[in-house]
Amino acid sequence: MTASRRSFLSGAAAVAASFAAGHAHAQDFIGDVLRSSRRGNWDDQFDAKVTGAAKVASHVPIFSPMTATYVEAAIGQYQGIVSAGGWPMVPAGKKLKLGVADGDVEVLRKRLMVSGDLSPNAGISPAFDTYVDAAVKRFQARHGLPADGVLGQYTYQMMNVSAPVRLGQLETNLVRLRSMSGFLGNRYVVVNIPAAQIEAVENDRVVSRHTAIVGKIDRQTPLLNSKINEIIVNPYWTAPVSIVRKDIIPLMRKNPNYLKDNSIRIFGPNGSEIDPQSIDWSTEDAAKFRFRQDPGAINAMASVKINFPSPENVYMHDTPQQGLFNKLMRFDSSGCVRVQNVRDLVTWILRDTPGWDRQTFEQTIKSGVNTPVAVTDPVPVYFTYVSAWSTGEGVVHFRDDIYARDGVDELQLTSAL
Repeated sequence: MTASRRSFLSGAAAVAASFAAGHAHAQDFIGDVLRSSRRGNWDDQFDAKVTGAAKVASHVPIFSPMTATYVEAAIGQYQGIVSAGGWPMVPAGKKLKLGVADGDVEVLRKRLMVSGDLSPNAGISPAFDTYVDAAVKRFQARHGLPADGVLGQYTYQMMNVSAPVRLGQLETNLVRLRSMSGFLGNRYVVVNIPAAQIEAVENDRVVSRHTAIVGKIDRQTPLLNSKINEIIVNPYWTAPVSIVRKDIIPLMRKNPNYLKDNSIRIFGPNGSEIDPQSIDWSTEDAAKFRFRQDPGAINAMASVKINFPSPENVYMHDTPQQGLFNKLMRFDSSGCVRVQNVRDLVTWILRDTPGWDRQTFEQTIKSGVNTPVAVTDPVPVYFTYVSAWSTGEGVVHFRDDIYARDGVDELQLTSAL
């Protein structure tokens, strides 16, 4: 089958199909891109809605039985791209955006066409028009970036990862996806660490996605399989020894009122409360005690904690620092996972627990009383590491290899900036 310009109007699926059909077809496609006439000016009649770009948003779970199949198709597509010479590097010195006319936009168009984000019908032109804007936004969405259509530092960084490296990333993650190809449960939760994202899945469909904050590079969120067995409304927060040593003790040295200001109390081995003034903060003696923060608005877990057995004693929780969810790089925790819109997730988890509808849950939060709730039907939870996947033909997602598990330095984008 020969891929024509008309066939590309059916979407990125046609691009993937042409690559999978053989390297010669991929070479023809990229040749067409590089030889394309200088079109795409402001007076183009080409319909911006028909970009040949499949929708990025999807209800397909990352561990759907279809995901591995889609990734296999994507590998065929990327093998064709690599065989045909890959995509051009986009000069990263300018802030390209809608309305700009610049020679670098021609290279940008070629780059986006090769990856299937921009239809070849848009042509090669220095104009950053609405078609390029839509294509850049699609590219950004596939890479977990804010889809603002502006070429900034992170977009350039993602865009200029070479095609062979992206191919290798897909192959590495296909192994991970296949390892999770069994039955995961009718209802389950997935925390994908590189994406800093959570999926609540029911009957092989994502019912809600939640932005997450996961562990720092030096305090990594672990991989695990467990079951959510308890929800604690208005939780106490007990500081891990690592946080006592690395954070609380240094803060107390600077501000002796830190514990009082943050409603944190100290307890000895026998459960008796200890006066902070009786501790020598110039040493690390305090690390042998238990530091517990009372429930309340400033509690580190805010309104709710999601519990499950794990060797590392990690958990999921709310946070009083909601602004952190707006950050691009959300690798800020000490290993536990903070959940945006956590009340929606908890309501779904407690759906089959008698007496715990949304109204009861919200009223309990308002009471301020520490309230543990046993989950009647524990929900499986999986903390995983997938930095490349596909949710459909022509829709390939890539993320920063934040914990350097993919084995290629070029993919550790955050540390390179």
